[in-house]
Amino acid sequence: MRITLSGLQKMKRDGEKIAMLTCYDASFANVLDAAGVDTVLIGDSLGNVIQGHDTTLPVTLRDMIYHTQCVARGSRRAFIVGDMPFGTFQVSPQHTFSNAAEIMAAGAQMVKIEGGQPMLETMRFLTARGIPVCGHLGLTPQSVHQLGGFRVQGKLEADALRLIEDARSLEQAGAGMIVLEAIPAVLAAQITAALSVPTIGIGAGVDCSGQVLVLHDMLDIYPGKKAKFVKNFMKAATGSIQDAVALYVQEVRAATFPAKEHIF
Repeated sequence: MRITLSGLQKMKRDGEKIAMLTCYDASFANVLDAAGVDTVLIGDSLGNVIQGHDTTLPVTLRDMIYHTQCVARGSRRAFIVGDMPFGTFQVSPQHTFSNAAEIMAAGAQMVKIEGGQPMLETMRFLTARGIPVCGHLGLTPQSVHQLGGFRVQGKLEADALRLIEDARSLEQAGAGMIVLEAIPAVLAAQITAALSVPTIGIGAGVDCSGQVLVLHDMLDIYPGKKAKFVKNFMKAATGSIQDAVALYVQEVRAATFPAKEHIF
């Protein structure tokens, strides 16, 4: 049976950790289902790990629709989230709705949008019209040039307070879930405690409602530089990819991942 957004929100209320991984094709979608992953993200990270770009910026709406269709055909259990790529949600709420509707029609159950206060009107517009939205705060890869590179966010008190307010505002605007990327673990714990919707951490500590990693990073497939928050689960697995994914799920559930060496 397919996991639902309300099911993920119940996991947050019950204190059960949510295991998320990125996914880009039908075969891996099937493996992730079998290993017990709760939710898959068709991430614009495909620009890096599938297409070979240095950033996520070249990923197009057509790319996202194609990969969402592939994942949806291979998945039977996991909740499916599709990224809104750069340039598809910044123009207007109406323009965003049109693009989000195509990703939903391709098989997603939710779309993910980067950004805080500037995205509130769009968040309200989409959720009022039946499109569930996942927010994304902290290190937002589509803003890498504006942020000055891939850097930890929220280290200064003013920045931390802004992220807390952004998270509260996104929830009030209708966000059903929020990804927190590359922020101090203490700050992520504060945000998680302040919200009723799940937080999914990536480099944000163990106190988030769940965790996400890029699949190709945690399997040690991607040849590029790995972030501090990445763990190679293939190294500790018994040999198969499914075993590595199942180990990831197990450690997320037990709150043993991320460990101290993976947090800021």
